[in-house]
Amino acid sequence: QANADQLLEQGREIFLNQGNCSSCHTLTDAKSDGDIGPNLNQIMPTKDRVLAVVTRGIGVMPAYEGILNTEEIDAVAHYVSVVAPQ
Repeated sequence: QANADQLLEQGREIFLNQGNCSSCHTLTDAKSDGDIGPNLNQIMPTKDRVLAVVTRGIGVMPAYEGILNTEEIDAVAHYVSVVAPQ
């Protein structure tokens, strides 16, 4: 459980700061209300979907491969996929 909790915390930190996801996306858990990208509360993406989109980018969202390492991308994908449906 400690690992899952640590992964959530790391993902939250990346979402809010390092990845700057909160500036474009709405996600209640992160207290973000960006309206450039999709509302993550509404689309409730799976972890695999978040991994793919964060890694390769889509539409106006840039690829974060090379900006975030694979561990960081995994953490933010875990975080979004766990908290978005709430």
